[in-house]
Amino acid sequence: MSGSLLNTTAAKVGRWLASPLQPQQYLELINPLWAASCRGRIEEIRRETDRAVTLVIRPNGLFHGAVAGQYVRLGVDVNGVRYWRCYSVTSPQGGAGETFSVTVGRVDGGRVSTYIQDSLRVGDVIALDQAAGDFTLPAAPQPLLLISAGTGITPMIGMLRTLVAEGRQADVVHLHFAPDEQQCLFRDELRELNRQPGIHTVQQFTRTGGEHFSAGLLDTVCADWRERLAYVCGPEALMDAVRNHWQNSQIESLKEEAFQPKRAAVPEGAGGTVGFWKAGVNVEAAGDKPLLEVAEEAGLMPKHGCRMGICQECVVPLKEGQVRDLQTGEVFGEAGDVVRICVCAAAGKVTLDL
Repeated sequence: MSGSLLNTTAAKVGRWLASPLQPQQYLELINPLWAASCRGRIEEIRRETDRAVTLVIRPNGLFHGAVAGQYVRLGVDVNGVRYWRCYSVTSPQGGAGETFSVTVGRVDGGRVSTYIQDSLRVGDVIALDQAAGDFTLPAAPQPLLLISAGTGITPMIGMLRTLVAEGRQADVVHLHFAPDEQQCLFRDELRELNRQPGIHTVQQFTRTGGEHFSAGLLDTVCADWRERLAYVCGPEALMDAVRNHWQNSQIESLKEEAFQPKRAAVPEGAGGTVGFWKAGVNVEAAGDKPLLEVAEEAGLMPKHGCRMGICQECVVPLKEGQVRDLQTGEVFGEAGDVVRICVCAAAGKVTLDL
């Protein structure tokens, strides 16, 4: 045994002897996947484009598996602080303990996506939550229309891969928008999928002559779109355009998955002083800035998850004042109310039990 390995082993044993750990914690030191909570080891990191990577993750036995179209919360430790983000599963759906993949696009200035792109390595162990979400394939086969843009393709590719892997009967039209061929996720695979019975994929490269979403384009690509169960996922502009078209056509067969919360208009000059009661910190905040971001910029690390108001991990009791729901524009609040700080902002002076 080398001197370096002896020193490392001795240091680890010393920490064990000096630390009042529970039996489960000793097991976790030996193998992080033996933890009492969901964990996953990075088995492969595959670059899809210059701004997106796919992570192949081997979960421990506590992970229940994922249905195509669902998302999984990943917890990564950055400078000693754990951050949680949601990512759609891009592999075919699988059962408990089976390897799965997610594809992560870089968000400029994004703490977690930047860490995953630049610092995560094969062999690293991350925290996991169980898969969630109902943006999934119908139980019985029926004609489908999938519309996506950018990383909004990630739940769609999981569905398409599942249909092929399980040999399901397929009648699917997939319309995808990307800036250009180089930024089109799964470009070559989409071409291969086009050769599968019952699957028709169309890509529009909007910076190189391709069209944006329109009623005319939809009629050209999928003339029977009114008879199909439709799914849409992508940036807000695409989501709004598709939603409005379906509403104007008085058709309700549309399932939506948004990666960013829709924001209501905020009056100019809104905002105020935000007090974090437990931390003893007071800061000024704009009326359109989520309280979660205000807390993080003030040096606090409140618990959170999806950052979209879905998972309820970031709820904090209100001590005084009122907040604005950035999704609806509603101003509300009484002492004791719980606030989703990822989608609420200050509406005047407000104090949180944080």
